[in-house]
Amino acid sequence: MKKKKTWIWVLAAIFCICTTCITTCCISSDDNPVVETQQPTIQRIIERGKLLAGTTGDYRPLSYREANGNYWGFGIEMAEKIAERIGVGIEFVQTSWPTLTADVLTEPQTFDLAIGGITITDTRKESMLMSEGYLANGKTIICRSSEADRYKSLADLDKPEVRVMVNPGGLNEKFANENLTHATIIVYQKNEEIPNQVAEGNADVMITEITEAPWYVQNDPRLAAPLINTPFTHGEIGVLMRKGQDDLLQIVNNTIRQMKSDGTLRRLHEKYGLVYAY
Repeated sequence: MKKKKTWIWVLAAIFCICTTCITTCCISSDDNPVVETQQPTIQRIIERGKLLAGTTGDYRPLSYREANGNYWGFGIEMAEKIAERIGVGIEFVQTSWPTLTADVLTEPQTFDLAIGGITITDTRKESMLMSEGYLANGKTIICRSSEADRYKSLADLDKPEVRVMVNPGGLNEKFANENLTHATIIVYQKNEEIPNQVAEGNADVMITEITEAPWYVQNDPRLAAPLINTPFTHGEIGVLMRKGQDDLLQIVNNTIRQMKSDGTLRRLHEKYGLVYAY
């Protein structure tokens, strides 16, 4: 009788263990919103009631801050989708290209994630977390329409008489310094004003991205992007955040995957005139 009771207890224990494992597997799905919102970073955001998103606000059409303080752009809408998935509101926090990394890592933390034209790089991934890509990207140029035929390759830019203007602290300046060693490099503080500087003749070329160039060309007939279809580099734009926020990274990636699968991401590309590569 004693042996029979022992076997009953053993079987009961095995059943409980199996049930626990099955339940855990079922609720830990990458796309389970209940699990997503039961993690430490997400809990902090929920308790606060809003997602804090760092963005430069100088990068049309991905992130732009109007004079009245309102933000708009492709990246801004991506951030809103992430906040919507968490179930909170959103507040945008100003950052800049030269201080982006420092702002992400600063203590106390000033925002939960950074978004809006941030290229995924190995260097960034060494010290921070980056999401999956949601927008294809690559370096190109903006020049005056009257001189579009002048630039057919990188070699055509790399001459002392060519004045190349870049914004400080970002990958555009890094690209120019590494690849245009003979050109005259001009660092201009406000990225959003550089296209007009080129149009007015204060520079010959702007180093920019295939995501940014079309907007300026479409809105200013004085400008052209002759190498838009043959970018100098190829990459993707993603969401940046500090390490230790793996739960937030998961919810961001799940949001991106969902937007790809249901067509939302494609429609957002079309809204802003961007090339869909997924």
